[in-house]
Amino acid sequence: MNIDMIRAARDRIGAYIRQTPLLNSPFIDETAGRRVWIKPECLQHTGSFKYRGARSAVSALPADVRARGVIAYSSGNHAQGVALAAREHGVDAVIVMPADAPRMKIDNTRALGGEVVLYDRAAGEDRDAIGAEISAARGLTLIRPFDEPQVIAGQGTAGLEIAEHAQTLGITEADVIVCCGGGGFSAGIALALEAEAPGLRVRPAEPADFDDMTRSLATGTPCRNAKPSGSLCDAIVSPQPGDLTLPVLNRLAGPGLVVSDDEALHAMAIAFSRLKLVAEPGGAVALAAALFRRDEIDGDDVIVTISGGNVDAEVFQDALSRYAE
Repeated sequence: MNIDMIRAARDRIGAYIRQTPLLNSPFIDETAGRRVWIKPECLQHTGSFKYRGARSAVSALPADVRARGVIAYSSGNHAQGVALAAREHGVDAVIVMPADAPRMKIDNTRALGGEVVLYDRAAGEDRDAIGAEISAARGLTLIRPFDEPQVIAGQGTAGLEIAEHAQTLGITEADVIVCCGGGGFSAGIALALEAEAPGLRVRPAEPADFDDMTRSLATGTPCRNAKPSGSLCDAIVSPQPGDLTLPVLNRLAGPGLVVSDDEALHAMAIAFSRLKLVAEPGGAVALAAALFRRDEIDGDDVIVTISGGNVDAEVFQDALSRYAE
């Protein structure tokens, strides 16, 4: 992985992605005790940053390989990104999804043309094995959700945008808190910032009990989560950090930040009331960290991602009813 791959990805996908801004609210600043700049990837195509990596990976395939179709596994956001990127290239996409994924994400993936294959992760079914069997039988190319160079490169285009917007705002030093599952988004942004804005430092944000990246950064070795599911932050629950992403973040990232599901819901309500943004729980953990872990952050400015907004109505209603302002 290197900055040249990220720049090449932007050349391929720049005309297709939405370049999301940095937003600010004085009300959020007051709660956080510093200026908070929010990058709303919930406004990206398919409702999350995952479209960046999916479009990058699918577009980078040789034409003859791409024509045979692609396969991915995902709890929902990568699924939708790959389904749309495949449809835009006129090729088939098979998506292996957990049966307990949010219904909206399953339905949206099908609506975007993805052939959804459900599996029972709670019972221990192995998505990798399912995907490998289908891929071999049908000649499909696997697009991994985070441990894939071209996916990381696509996610890194968000880091290029953060660097450009920070320069315009005069921000030269700040923590950049990124919602983190397997680490593709965090690693891509970290690599982009290393080249374009070295005073900005990535800090991964994760839900409690699924903080494998935070623990891995603290120990310097990969740590696994004890269970496969059980958080409202389904979008960023992964078994352990990626083989490609952890070395990047070990070198470039600061300590991880961990928040509760309730704090993620509270951040969702604040994002809606103050910025009119719809965030899903996993997409709101970075904002939650800025709001509720303020003593673990230094500096006058902090940049956070809202990485996705694909939330079922009942979860969103719960957040608003519990934390209405």
